[in-house]
Amino acid sequence: MPDVITSFTNPTVKRYRSLAARKHRRREGAFTVEGLQPVWFAVRSEWPVDTLIVAPDLLTNEAAWQMVDEAGRDGIAVIWVSRDVFAHLSDRDGPSGLAAIVHGVVSGIADFQPSGSGPVVALHHVGNPGNVGAILRSADASGAAGLLLVGPCADPLAPAAVKASMGSLFSVPIAALDGADALFEWAAVVGRPVVAITGSAAGTLWRAPIPSTSVLLFGSEGDGLPGEVASMCEAALAIPMQGSAESLNLATAVSIALFEMSRRRVVGEQQ
Repeated sequence: MPDVITSFTNPTVKRYRSLAARKHRRREGAFTVEGLQPVWFAVRSEWPVDTLIVAPDLLTNEAAWQMVDEAGRDGIAVIWVSRDVFAHLSDRDGPSGLAAIVHGVVSGIADFQPSGSGPVVALHHVGNPGNVGAILRSADASGAAGLLLVGPCADPLAPAAVKASMGSLFSVPIAALDGADALFEWAAVVGRPVVAITGSAAGTLWRAPIPSTSVLLFGSEGDGLPGEVASMCEAALAIPMQGSAESLNLATAVSIALFEMSRRRVVGEQQ
C-alpha cells in the first residue's frame, strides 16, 4: 500500500473539498461521492470514476476492499489518507473510509434517454438538493424511467443530493430543461402526457386513470406548481389528505405518486 496522506493541503484533498461548490463542479465536470454503497454503485456504473479515496484505518468492509483492489487494477487512481484527513473530507458522523471523485454532468434534454416505459418525474424550480436526492432514490425503487429538472433547480450532483440518493443517482437518467415550454415540447414529441401533481387540483390521484408513460410534474417546495403551468398539463391531480396537515414534503409526495403508479402496473400485470 502506498504512503498514507496526512496533510490537509494535499492537492487531491483540496480538490475534493472544492467540489462541494457548484461552480467548481461545473468547471471540472466532476463531483464527489461518499459511503460504501454510493461509491460501489458509482464504480459499477457507466459514470467514469476519477479517483477513489480510502482511509485504511476506517474501511473495514472486506467486499469494499476487494472492489478498491479491482478498481486500481482497472486503472482508477486510488489514494490513501489518514483517519483525520478523511474526517476533514467527510460530511458524516462515523465515516466509512471510502469516497470518490466521479466525472459527470447533468445532460440536456437532447441526450435524455428514459430507462423504459415507466413514468418520468419532472421537478419545476425545486431548490432543495436533499429532496432531489431522495426523489432519485424513490424513482429508482419504483421503476421510474427518469428525472427531469425544469428551470432553475438544485444540482443533483451536489453532496447533499448525492448522499440522499444512496447511489440511485447512477441508475436514474437525468436531464435539465430551461423551462416548462421545453418540457411540454419534449413530451409532445415523445408522446408522454404531462400530469401535474399539485395540492390545488380538484381531481385526486387515487381515482384518475393515468397512462403509465406519463410525466408527473411537481412544483417547488414553497410555492408549488404555478397555475399557468398546471393548466398546460393533460390533467392536474392532488394526493388525498386527512388530518390537519396542509401539505406534504415534496420528496414524500413524489414517492407516493410513483409507488401508486407502480402499484397500478403490478395490478395490471396480474389481471
